[in-house]
Amino acid sequence: MPIDLDAIRAAHDRIRPHIHRTPVLTCARLSAECGGKIFFKCENLQKIGAFKARGATNAVFALSEVAALRGVVTHSSGNHGAAVARAAKLRGIPAHIVMPSNSAKPKIRAVEAYGGKITLCEPTQAARETACNALLEKTLGTLIHPFEDELVMAGQGTAAIELLEDVPDLDLILAPVGGGGLLSGTAIAAKALRPAIKIIGTEPAGADDAARSFRAHQRIPLTHVDTIADGLRTTIGELNFDIVQHHVDDIVTVSEAGIIAAMRLIWEAVKIIVEPSAAVPYAAILERRFDPAHQRIGLILSGGNVDLDKLPWMER
Repeated sequence: MPIDLDAIRAAHDRIRPHIHRTPVLTCARLSAECGGKIFFKCENLQKIGAFKARGATNAVFALSEVAALRGVVTHSSGNHGAAVARAAKLRGIPAHIVMPSNSAKPKIRAVEAYGGKITLCEPTQAARETACNALLEKTLGTLIHPFEDELVMAGQGTAAIELLEDVPDLDLILAPVGGGGLLSGTAIAAKALRPAIKIIGTEPAGADDAARSFRAHQRIPLTHVDTIADGLRTTIGELNFDIVQHHVDDIVTVSEAGIIAAMRLIWEAVKIIVEPSAAVPYAAILERRFDPAHQRIGLILSGGNVDLDKLPWMER
């Protein structure tokens, strides 16, 4: 199925009964400080606490009855795993989730709470894929890839549709990028609805493969990762990179200090909980990675699943 606005609208129709239409919040203080107007699309308030509920639900509910009976398999550091487990539970089918051993404990508990059967692996992409392939061979289930899946990307794009329905005159949208599912779906939906809009991907400097790939016009896999933003520690997918090259205007990187400062400011000023990955787009505003002045900025807060015993500004 090609990823276009029709596919994203079809995904929206399919998942609407199973997700929240998340609110769009504003904050006079943060807007005034940047000189523009920021509109926060609060996917931290989504089912399972992250936008991942959209793509996973679309992929699971698009399965045929025969395929669904064999269950689903995926790998995830947390949010996608919980989203797949939840969607599978809603459909009454088994879900097998491969998770790296260093996954945040609240994210492991969330997968377990939705009935996902967890297999822990070493915290490397190769280990994830090896464990996933073994489960696929054993169960004959369907792989629901975290980002390199057309149905997942279409589901993630539904957040941008809602954002532009609520705030149709945005000048640009900021989204975090790890594997690229959210950024891909967002860019396709937004450019189709508002061709003049700019789409900027945001990424930790310690996991900057998407930014380097974007500038080199070829995919450059991650070789080293050093970021608190655990949801963005993945190399951008091949399908996703092709979409990003054609539909995204820029990808910028931010520092770890910027991520932590942005996360804390959102907690304090907007009065909502966001995880480090969700703070990356606002960090791009804080660190002036582009000029936000006089612009109406849509910012996707991707998730709010945080280990409250390990907040990054707490004394160690």
